[in-house]
Amino acid sequence: MADVVEIPEEEGIETHGIERVSPKARVHVRILDNFTMWFSANLVLSTVSLGALAIPLFGLGFWDSIVIIVLFNALGVLPVAFFSTLGPKLGLRQMTISRFSFGWVGAAIMACFNVAACIGWSAVNVIIGGQLVAAVTHDAVPRWAGVLIIAALTTLVSIYGYRYVHRYERYAWIPMAIIFLIITAVAAPHFRIVPTPALHTAEIASMVSFGGAIYGFATGWSSYAADYNVNQPEDTPARRVFAMTYLGVFLACVLLETLGLFLTTVPALKGKEGGELLAGAVAPLGGFGDVLVGLLALSVVANNIPNDYSLGLSMQVISRSFQRVPRWVWTLAGAILYVLIALPASQSFGATLDGFLLIIAYWLGPWSIVLILEHLLFRRGSYNADDWNRRSRLPLGWAALCAMAVGLFGAFLGMSQEYFVGPVADLVNKPYGVDVGFELGIVLAAVVYVILRPIELRRTGR
Repeated sequence: MADVVEIPEEEGIETHGIERVSPKARVHVRILDNFTMWFSANLVLSTVSLGALAIPLFGLGFWDSIVIIVLFNALGVLPVAFFSTLGPKLGLRQMTISRFSFGWVGAAIMACFNVAACIGWSAVNVIIGGQLVAAVTHDAVPRWAGVLIIAALTTLVSIYGYRYVHRYERYAWIPMAIIFLIITAVAAPHFRIVPTPALHTAEIASMVSFGGAIYGFATGWSSYAADYNVNQPEDTPARRVFAMTYLGVFLACVLLETLGLFLTTVPALKGKEGGELLAGAVAPLGGFGDVLVGLLALSVVANNIPNDYSLGLSMQVISRSFQRVPRWVWTLAGAILYVLIALPASQSFGATLDGFLLIIAYWLGPWSIVLILEHLLFRRGSYNADDWNRRSRLPLGWAALCAMAVGLFGAFLGMSQEYFVGPVADLVNKPYGVDVGFELGIVLAAVVYVILRPIELRRTGR
């Protein structure tokens, strides 16, 4: 199997997978696509639903929620924007780049983590879309049917691949932005400023835990970041790629999470969540509102496309035999699996979303910091990209795996979930805990990697 591929100007289903794209074959020159790709993917229902958790689920007020939304998005988007600069630089997919830190076996393990994340995100998103379809049709189209419709549309684009993903995301944000502006205009007269609770231990715990969910949503794209610009020229300015990616994720998340926060302050919408919250917001528009909500359900497609497409690529990283299976086959298999998960899970959306977002942050924090430290401290930006598929030239990866294991243990100690509160979280705020899982995970993984990676280098030379 070729280590470097020439990508022809092809229509139809994309035939290549994780093979490195030759610098001579990169014809994707639209810098702005780095913005529209991520702006469209985040200008969606899921983002609104996340902001809507602040007051009813975490018990926060308005201004403290705004601070958390801005701050934790600013932090969470940093790894996404940084990793996106490696796509044009190396011509490699994101999980393949993990091999330069985690080695062959370690990268396969991380790819399994990413597959689970892709499936989980997709399930959460179609649940929201299914809720919205059911709400707008007054249950004439049940939730399960809405889930199937949205999954089918998403899979169609994802199967065709890179070129079609960008074609879709390039314009998908426009109708969604118009609809969200209309929703804001209709609901704005009813918005309220919920007072911020007194600053005590429970309030701080809620702020940090909500911040974990915000961080998890934003940084969740980091394990896909380089997948969507590997066909851009090698000399594409890294600063522009970073800026476009950062703005695409940050602006969409902050704007729509703030909208979700505001909607939960409308008295008539109290107790509603997910798609039902937005359907209720446009109810005063009558039939026109129903049309808007029906169109808004399609935003889930833009959000799920990266999950489905990157799932197929991650599967190919697991082993050479998996790499021989075409990417689109893995994409289709993943779509079937997340639909089977979403159908029974659609009845308990709020708790499902909160818990899942925090779990995502737990593993992505240690994984991201290992790749960042490898790039900045040990490689100093220098890679032999042709070694991506040569096991003997890659690190053994034991330093990265040890750092990951310690980071995950730190996350376990600091997590505060509905069914489990870690001992560190419990010490900070009895009996409810404060979720510091992702902070502990990142710090401990960083310390371990900085200590162990030089030892690995001295002993193995790679």
